[in-house]
Amino acid sequence: MRTPQPLRLSLLDRAVIAEGETPAETLRDVVANAKQAEDLGFHRCWVAEHHSVPGIAGSAPTVLAAAVAAATSRIRVGTGGVMLPNHRPLVVAEQFGVLESLFEGRIDMGLGRTLGFVPAVRAALGHDLDEADDFDALLTELLGYFTGEQTSHPGVHARPGEGLRPEPFVLAVGSGGEYAARHGVGLVIAPSKGLTATRAKIDDYRRDFRPSAWRSEPYVVVAQTVAVAETREAAEDLLLPEHWSTALSRTRGEFRPLLPPAAIRAAAKTSRESKYLEQALAGAVYGTADEVAPRLTELVEATGADELLVGTSSYDRKALFDSHRRLAELANL
Repeated sequence: MRTPQPLRLSLLDRAVIAEGETPAETLRDVVANAKQAEDLGFHRCWVAEHHSVPGIAGSAPTVLAAAVAAATSRIRVGTGGVMLPNHRPLVVAEQFGVLESLFEGRIDMGLGRTLGFVPAVRAALGHDLDEADDFDALLTELLGYFTGEQTSHPGVHARPGEGLRPEPFVLAVGSGGEYAARHGVGLVIAPSKGLTATRAKIDDYRRDFRPSAWRSEPYVVVAQTVAVAETREAAEDLLLPEHWSTALSRTRGEFRPLLPPAAIRAAAKTSRESKYLEQALAGAVYGTADEVAPRLTELVEATGADELLVGTSSYDRKALFDSHRRLAELANL
């Protein structure tokens, strides 16, 4: 039987670079974003892993998480996520062991299955696409370093790490829900295939969940792009930069630094680019507080989410920070 819990709001910051901004400026803004999120009452602030992407500065999530945790005092800090097939489980365990040792009780270990998006990046990382199929074994080994039960390498221990409990989550891609249920950890899922399909995956996870040393009950975090502004157009302006860079990555193979919304509206677009842009906007939740509130209520009721993870990036970070403030007010944080 599921125990009801108050809904939590959290933030994912992918450290996306705005045009004309240096990576150093972007990373400092990530830390500032986390500090404001803590002041506003958000539950977590997570950072992500991307490699060789011109428009993203977040390539080393555990390093960035350490900077965020050092600048904050209450908010939980973690990764959304570390792509486990890119790394050796022992190294990941040691990194999170250090984080948990320094910031006890505040560290989350979000883990994903995605490798580098292009062959050259995968080669530079020393991995192949089929290694994502080894995720279950990698996760078993990683979690075993914390419990002291790993058997892949007898006599090897994560120090620090063994005996510590950073909170693990699996990012659902394909069968991610199956792994999260089997290992008794939290699930992070985005409703990219629609609410009905998402709820089906969540129901499967809850049904198959096995209580573990990590969690006694299933826990679902739904990731969603959200923008709240004074007007619907202003909220759309917040979303356009990242959605446009994503559209370009799909049509031209490269995620570029974010452009201002006026430049995007004026840009010539192919039919494919316009289609990707429209699809992205259709999948987002945005508008005034009065428009966003019922959409979020629908999302939570449709998915049964325990927590919402807002992963919105924009060219104008001041406007994005204001969106977070409006969202916090809407949720009575």
